[in-house]
Amino acid sequence: MNKDNILIVCALEMETQGQLDDWKPHNLLYTGVGKVNATYKLTQKFGKHGSYVPYDLVINYGTAGSQIWKYSKGDLVDCTRFVQRDMDVSGLGFKLGQTPFDDTPIIIETKSDLNPIGKNVLCGSGDSFVTIDQFNWKNLVDVVDMEAYALAKVCKLYDVPFISFKYITDEADGDAGNDWEENVGKGIVEFKKKVLDYLPKSS
Repeated sequence: MNKDNILIVCALEMETQGQLDDWKPHNLLYTGVGKVNATYKLTQKFGKHGSYVPYDLVINYGTAGSQIWKYSKGDLVDCTRFVQRDMDVSGLGFKLGQTPFDDTPIIIETKSDLNPIGKNVLCGSGDSFVTIDQFNWKNLVDVVDMEAYALAKVCKLYDVPFISFKYITDEADGDAGNDWEENVGKGIVEFKKKVLDYLPKSS
């Protein structure tokens, strides 16, 4: 595996601060915010009906919030488990996080040969910018974001290895919005140093 066969997926260009321009255009994808945009853009990148997937690994880099007693602002963590935190059909008898009439496990687990951090964090994704106290997974998930579950599910369906690295920008509390805006661009240097520097050079 080398850089030529890896796709880095991010939601927003402001998260990378131009630091990944050397990965453009084939190996870098910006999806926009949210699960729908993430699913659509990554599926497009995989080609019509997944007929040709030119990547041996998909790496998601982005920002996330975390409870202060789990991870702190400025931490870079690896996510290898993912749940859809805003899927709640419990009123019809389904478990929290379970998509009705879908065979995908509630928690998607992914594998990657590239994981220099090794914390194996559980990421809760949903189409809302929340504080931890506002949803039912607050005592279960380690970090919260808005895209990683969708990316993980697409990769699982297409049988492509996937891993996500998240820079903690906020504590998912009342100051989360301001903290995210202040810290959104700070993690890319850590990501390059702690993750991308471990990649073999392109052939």
